[in-house]
Amino acid sequence: MKKTLIASAALAAGLAFSGSALSAWTGWNIHTQNYPISDALDSFIENVEEATDGRVSGNLYHGGVLGSQGDAIQMMQIGSIHFAGFSLEPMGTEIPETNIVSLPFIFKDVNHMYRVMDGPFGKRLSNDMAPSGIMAIGWYDAGSRSFYNNTKPISKPSDVNGMKFRVMNNELYVDMVAELGGNATPMAYSEVYQSLKTGVVDGAENNPPSFESSNHYEVAKYYSMSNHLIIPECLCVSTKAWNSLSEEDKVIVQREADKSVAMQRELWAKRVKASRELAEKAGVKFNEVDDPKAFSDLMESVYEKAIKATPILASYIEDIKKVD
Repeated sequence: MKKTLIASAALAAGLAFSGSALSAWTGWNIHTQNYPISDALDSFIENVEEATDGRVSGNLYHGGVLGSQGDAIQMMQIGSIHFAGFSLEPMGTEIPETNIVSLPFIFKDVNHMYRVMDGPFGKRLSNDMAPSGIMAIGWYDAGSRSFYNNTKPISKPSDVNGMKFRVMNNELYVDMVAELGGNATPMAYSEVYQSLKTGVVDGAENNPPSFESSNHYEVAKYYSMSNHLIIPECLCVSTKAWNSLSEEDKVIVQREADKSVAMQRELWAKRVKASRELAEKAGVKFNEVDDPKAFSDLMESVYEKAIKATPILASYIEDIKKVD
């Protein structure tokens, strides 16, 4: 079934490519239209087409219609998808180096993430991704994830003790909650609302727009700004597509990628503000944690386990620590 899906999507991509004698790129996006990353990707390919006088054009398919992210990664690796906005949380199974951004508290705050990913480290990570057939030409803001629950505000690590939190199905996140004294429960995101409502879990964790758009604010009235995960999404291109460009067009594509990133980050910040305001009007109480370092200090074993699985993460961590 999965092979059929990939083959069908690859065929669709191939048809899009064959529609022009020039470079007709096919783009994949899991998000629906009118979402910050969707708008930024639309702007990117439209501006690339205009700036290259049509030498590079493209069609962007929203809503995951060409398949799951795993399917899209495989299609990009064989060159039938040419650009995409990829979430880095699940990418670690395909490209282990990207697990670096899934380490809890690896970034001090959102602006620190920008400085790290926009600097030499972001280029290094992209270069290390390239042997897989995928490279990043920009880093979008996918938000800061924090804990929310229906019981109490979380101000210090001991407040997590004994609480049941839904997390994504990633061992890093399960270990993170365990080190804070809580019980992690991986489950499908679609099940979280009812699980919060019925007490199957006490809480979950996500960014404010997801908290709001999923209506979790209706059943979880405490949102504690732990900011434990600040995970970018990448504006990625196929290395085959990139290497086929002239040097002139590489400069243009990178310039338009930079503009797309700036646009997305601005749209995302506005969305975060609006989502928080809506949740507050619905009675949600937001609070800052007392001491973020008290949380991050408990992550040593999580880091050690991740480094053991992917040794290059050790030098990545050192690079990130050097960025103020």
